[in-house]
Amino acid sequence: MVAAVRLYQREVSPRRPPCCHFTPSCSAYAVAAIERHGALRGSWLTVRRLVRCRPGGRRGADPVPAC
Repeated sequence: MVAAVRLYQREVSPRRPPCCHFTPSCSAYAVAAIERHGALRGSWLTVRRLVRCRPGGRRGADPVPAC
């Protein structure tokens, strides 16, 4: 799963304008969440983050939760 996100970061992300409202970016958050919490919970956290990353939504720091 991390390899898929890394592929996105390397191949797709540079071709798109920056649009993430949070720090770290959504793809960096995904890698950290999967590495810290495993594939299932990390994917769930990533989906929740992507839903929050929308126009008119919150902005700013949003680190991966510790537990």
